[in-house]
Amino acid sequence: MSAKPEDFFKNIISHCKEYGFIFQSSEIYDGLSAVYDYGQNGAELKKNIREYWWKAMVQMNENIVGIDSSIFMHPTVWKASGHVDAFNDPLIDNKDSKKRYRADVLIEDHIAKIEDKITKEVEKAKKRFENFDEAMFRSTNARIIEYQTKINDINTRFKAALNDNNLADVKQIIVDCEIVCSISGTRNWTDVRQFNLMFSTSIGSVDGEGSTIYLRPETAQGIFVNYLNVQKTGRMKIPFGIAQTGKAFRNEIVARQFIFRMREFEQMEMQFFVKPGTEMHWYEHWKTARLKWHHSFGLGETNYKFHDHIKLAHYANAAADIEFQFPFGYKELEGIHSRTDFDLKQHEQFSGKKLQYFDTESNSSYVPYVVETSVGLDRLFLATLSAAYKEETLENGETRVVLNLPPALSPIKVAVFPLVKKDGLPEFAEKIMESLKYDHIVTYDEKDTVGKRYRRQDAIGTPYCITVDHQSLEDNMVTVRERDSMKQERIAISAIPQYMNERVGLTSLLKKL
Repeated sequence: MSAKPEDFFKNIISHCKEYGFIFQSSEIYDGLSAVYDYGQNGAELKKNIREYWWKAMVQMNENIVGIDSSIFMHPTVWKASGHVDAFNDPLIDNKDSKKRYRADVLIEDHIAKIEDKITKEVEKAKKRFENFDEAMFRSTNARIIEYQTKINDINTRFKAALNDNNLADVKQIIVDCEIVCSISGTRNWTDVRQFNLMFSTSIGSVDGEGSTIYLRPETAQGIFVNYLNVQKTGRMKIPFGIAQTGKAFRNEIVARQFIFRMREFEQMEMQFFVKPGTEMHWYEHWKTARLKWHHSFGLGETNYKFHDHIKLAHYANAAADIEFQFPFGYKELEGIHSRTDFDLKQHEQFSGKKLQYFDTESNSSYVPYVVETSVGLDRLFLATLSAAYKEETLENGETRVVLNLPPALSPIKVAVFPLVKKDGLPEFAEKIMESLKYDHIVTYDEKDTVGKRYRRQDAIGTPYCITVDHQSLEDNMVTVRERDSMKQERIAISAIPQYMNERVGLTSLLKKL
């Protein structure tokens, strides 16, 4: 990446609009903050990612099924889950810039900067050890220990403050760490306060306290309240999972970084119901399985790392995030949580209905424990696009922008070109397109030179382009050009369907799991 990270990220955002991936919502009315629309290519890429997740999670696992629950739910659901009382973000304002921040993010970003210093010192230590500079090595090692001690101290204080809901101490940590506002450069902070993130609305014809409901802030609760329905109608035996994709809504005050944090977003979640006492085995299982799934995208295994939570949510006894190296640093991509039996027991208590599982092997009933995997589809979209976006200088000095998307996920799988717009080539090319569009999203292009058409498809991420020339009319052969290598080969028209199915079908990704 030659450009600065912030410039590189701006280029990605511009590319998204220019090539029909993402638009600002209500742009003709100056837009709506932190809300975005997916364009024609973005909608296809997003659909393909969602479908890959669904097939890998549901189709490839005999003990996992999928549901689609409602966005609106009975308001007591959110009381039982703890969202009404505890779904808050700690916010702090800088008095000089008037900019609002999440206090926890300020502290986590500060820790990340110290971690970067440790990484640099480790590299220095390696060089000094190799060069037998013992004095300098000891000095560097001492700084590493000093930085790590700082991180441990901050983490200890931060965890205690969050657990005790001690917002005054959260602010004091920010003051003691000398964290400054990125706009004003000052440390003139307000007190930290909590802000509930749920959107509320009313249902029915009469507005009042009794008609207040919420837009769901997560999709998980729709699974929990349907757990027994699914288990009984599907005759599911523990361990089993229920998967779901869908929209969720959070009134993010500090929405930022393009589609990374939005007010309307899409989740892909799976709740895995297990026997109490086995949850840690399945927690480790799903950590491994989910990381392997992300690696199958081919975006670079070094771009991922696990981050264990400093503070566990009220429902969890273990939690970790799979973080991805976005242009703005390592950030959460997917969470794996051992939720214990908190959710089901809460719904038992508030609904008065038993949500127990009868185990025929032990001849006993119990409330299952749950291991959750939850990935943000929009964040995964951004991660995929960020890693795929390349600005390349070719051997002949020309430049191209290319999206090295996994072929199975690309919005358009094949582009078909006639070499020229005459001599029967367009008609021949259109027949090839017609034969392929039953299985793949295909586009036809006859405008400009073939070279310019290649560049347009590179920028969209189309993995293969088929060119029909005059020779094709005689030998029924076409030229297939591969996006990443730009290599070309001649193949028979009759071989095109199998050629494409092997390279752009989701099966090519699923076989990596």
